[in-house]
Amino acid sequence: MSDRHEPFTLTPGAADSPVLLHVPHGSRRIPHHVREGITLNDAALEHELDHITDAHTAELAAAAAKLAPVAPWRFVNNLSRLVVDPERFPDEREEMLAVGMGAVYTRTTHREPLRPPEDDPTPLLEAYFHPYATAMTEAVEARIAAAGRAVIIDVHSYPTEPLPYELHGTGPRPPVCLGTDPFHTPPELLAAAETAFGDRFGHDGIGHDTPFAGTYVPLRHYGSDRRVTALMIEIRRDTYMTEPGGPAGPGLDTLAEGLAELVGSVTPR
Repeated sequence: MSDRHEPFTLTPGAADSPVLLHVPHGSRRIPHHVREGITLNDAALEHELDHITDAHTAELAAAAAKLAPVAPWRFVNNLSRLVVDPERFPDEREEMLAVGMGAVYTRTTHREPLRPPEDDPTPLLEAYFHPYATAMTEAVEARIAAAGRAVIIDVHSYPTEPLPYELHGTGPRPPVCLGTDPFHTPPELLAAAETAFGDRFGHDGIGHDTPFAGTYVPLRHYGSDRRVTALMIEIRRDTYMTEPGGPAGPGLDTLAEGLAELVGSVTPR
């Protein structure tokens, strides 16, 4: 499906490509009935979306897919992470619950109220979180069936200056942060990303797991299936856009070239 009014879109790539570019946080769209449950006024909501949205990451993934020698598949969230955040654990395992940012946020990036804390998150989880997780799991399993493996490249961005919600905001904030998982991120995948982005930002411009760590793997495969490898690409926003929430600049093209090179390096010709 390709309709942006759907909650998410899976765009096919090459039939034998193992690569799935995952864009979970790039949309500002909030359905009307979900908006009604958010306590911010319209101006405050727009301000929050400016800060919380990984702006232009869907465009970045699309541009990289066109440049890559073998087209990757793309799984894009068409709804704001203020609806649900598909990359959070939906239960007490999620450390971001400490700042009101579990799978359903109750606090903003500035730790202000977003939803009443007593609201039951179950309806949003059932309507949006679980269907997304199921579809992403099926997309990964389809890559395994077609290519014998799946390579998830998680595409994110982050602000130049730390926001109050960040639990680990005091560390370095390099132009490109590579988020890893000890089980699912093999050395060769990390090295390929270091080369692809290091060629463009310099070796000192690449960080590991700072200010954000980890990467997304469906729970069905997490920690158990080595056919699923994954890496998170976190891009500092001043490298490609006007902050917060402004237009993209020429840096987006440079990043697309780097991401395309990474896709090509992990895809058999």
